Amino acid sequence: MERLSVWAPDGLPEITPGDDLGGLVADLLTGLDEQDRPQDGDVVVVTSKIVSKAEGRVVAAADREEAITSETVRVVARRERPGQPPLRIVENKLGLVMAAAGVDASNTPEGTVLLLPVDPDASARTIRAALTQRLGLRRIGVVVTDTAGRPWRDALVDIAIGCAGIAPTDDLRGSADSHGRPLNVTVTAVVDEIAAASELVRGKSSGRAVAVVRGMGHHVTDDDGPGARVLVRGSADDLFREGSAEAYARGLSDGRAARD
Repeated sequence: MERLSVWAPDGLPEITPGDDLGGLVADLLTGLDEQDRPQDGDVVVVTSKIVSKAEGRVVAAADREEAITSETVRVVARRERPGQPPLRIVENKLGLVMAAAGVDASNTPEGTVLLLPVDPDASARTIRAALTQRLGLRRIGVVVTDTAGRPWRDALVDIAIGCAGIAPTDDLRGSADSHGRPLNVTVTAVVDEIAAASELVRGKSSGRAVAVVRGMGHHVTDDDGPGARVLVRGSADDLFREGSAEAYARGLSDGRAARD
């Protein structure tokens, strides 16, 4: 029997710039009942929102659109919306393709927005170091999450934008399915699945920004590991690098250049 347990404790204080987030998370977890405190092999999940707050990524922005522009590396698709700001799907500085570059105007003081952490993998490593020291653990994983949409699917899920101490993927290529057929393309995004599971108990408006996941110890590693950045698909393998309008405009431009 395989079993996965996920819980999200209450009690984390409001995070402000300069806070020792790893220490605060450790304090929260050490205060739990013994059976709920993290053990070796557990994974601690934290939202990017509290990481951004601790790292001072709260910026004044009278116009959220300006913040989105500043975080944008490449526009993937843009759709005008009468009476509203345009919908922009962009690649941000982390290489993530997201709506609004991941800039968040919720759960932050009026007149400010939250930018994503500068290096979520480094943030995860820092939190992991604090947890291993404060909790006396040898093997613990940390996942930093953010909310994102998905191509061809409505609604939102949480994904991993940073991780440490856990293998981000499970490569099943070369193994066989239950009928003996070889698996040729199956690579499971382990940390994304953990991120999504944690959101089910954290919620979006509960104030619970930390979760503990137990049952994934076979993916937890002794070292920090490569981080979640390895999940960003490279341009050579991206078959949907542009929106339809952008692809049409580029094709039109290329055709004119060829004729000239």
